[in-house]
Amino acid sequence: MSDKSAEEATDLRAAGWRAMRAALPGVFPEGDIDLRDGRLGEDLVDIGLTSVWGALWGREGLAPRDRSLVTLGILIALGAETELKTHVRIGLTNGLTQDEIAEVIYHSSGYTGFPRAVAARTAAREALEG
Repeated sequence: MSDKSAEEATDLRAAGWRAMRAALPGVFPEGDIDLRDGRLGEDLVDIGLTSVWGALWGREGLAPRDRSLVTLGILIALGAETELKTHVRIGLTNGLTQDEIAEVIYHSSGYTGFPRAVAARTAAREALEG
């Protein structure tokens, strides 16, 4: 890896930590911690930290609240209920109300189908109750 590539990776990692800590306050201790657990696919978390949190959530083009709305819709469409639970909590941190999260679910039913919306509602309820 060239010096420039290493520097860019470090910048994305730092941006990823800033964005992730802002979205999930109190979840991660300060500093650059190692999220690897020594098990299969352990690098996936680090990939997400730099590519999703650093390169996407760290961008200035949308406010975190808007990114949460978009992300919720995408996760509902994908049927990704595990990630949806986390992003319901992130959406609340980013200023969404429970009523707005419900509206995203209602709206998605017209585009993703009723079963996906019901699964999303179940996941959101679990996230809000847990």
